Amino acid sequence: MLIKGGYNTNMQLTASYKKVGKWYAGWVNEIPGVNTQGRTLASCKKNLRDALKMVLEANRMVAKKNFGKEMLKESLSL
Repeated sequence: MLIKGGYNTNMQLTASYKKVGKWYAGWVNEIPGVNTQGRTLASCKKNLRDALKMVLEANRMVAKKNFGKEMLKESLSL
């Protein structure tokens, strides 16, 4: 999977879904804070992918802001 920023990874994450009333809730088990909801399972799945992308991008921006040029970076594949 190619992620914005040029990092390539084959990591597999676990997406979990649960119907709650008329809505579906979804979350990524391995990454706290990546969760969403949708009226249909399909919309919940799309929203979860979007939420994961946003959290990863936000974490990159925070790291860049806090550490800037002091960071040593490398691609990490699992």
